[in-house]
Amino acid sequence: MQSSTLLAMAGLLCFPLSALAVDDSSGNTSGNVLTVGAGVAAGSPYAGDDRTRVMPLIVLDYSMANGFFASTMRGLGYGSQAGAFSYSAALGYRGERADHKRSGLRGLAGSDYLKGMGKVEGNASALLSLGYSPLPGVQLSVAGDIPLNHRENGATLQLGASGQVYSRNDSRGMPQDTVSLGLQTSWGEKKYLQTMYGVTAAQAARTAFRQYTPKGGFYEAQASVSWGHRIDARWRVNTVLGVERRLGDAANSPVVQRKSAPMGAVYVTYSY
Repeated sequence: MQSSTLLAMAGLLCFPLSALAVDDSSGNTSGNVLTVGAGVAAGSPYAGDDRTRVMPLIVLDYSMANGFFASTMRGLGYGSQAGAFSYSAALGYRGERADHKRSGLRGLAGSDYLKGMGKVEGNASALLSLGYSPLPGVQLSVAGDIPLNHRENGATLQLGASGQVYSRNDSRGMPQDTVSLGLQTSWGEKKYLQTMYGVTAAQAARTAFRQYTPKGGFYEAQASVSWGHRIDARWRVNTVLGVERRLGDAANSPVVQRKSAPMGAVYVTYSY
């Protein structure tokens, strides 16, 4: 999922999932929470494409009371809290990018516009994150994605901030509706920008793109608004709407057809 808009969205979708592990009101006395869900997500087939496609979204997230988790969004790892700080370390997967259009569940990973560029291989990643909550409902975060194989794909770093701007409780005093705003910017080392936005001499010879060698730096920013509605102790409806913007050398890449693109998702989850 990481080679498309779903990479940016994955971090946004994780917020309500992480909250379930801390605030379990589903009647589960063990402290372990299994969340399953489904919905739809909209995003670009690759970062910089001028199209937006709607795809199915599947959520599976198992959070244990001891801090271990297995998740389609967060990977396989461990996370915990220490006062206002939270942290996690996980093993994840960064999806491949194809140079042709795909269909089905893999449709957000390629485009015919990239024909001749070759496939960007997927890789296993170490996912490291640290969060700080200076005030209730406010979260500052930093997260790193370090390839464990195919190191030519390069590492990335995300800096984020989110804040709850509205909350309404039910008769039991539990949050029933919450609205949050989020901002995130992403930095990539030179290898990452070359892989995702660069054009080598060999690729230029096979395509109509000019040779392009970007530098490392900030390559993307996102802004989003999310709304979560708790139907009852087990069911929730989550909505995320946002926009992403290519920055710096990424914005000037010949493979980028548009610098700004919408993204969003609507999904229902059940926890027990």
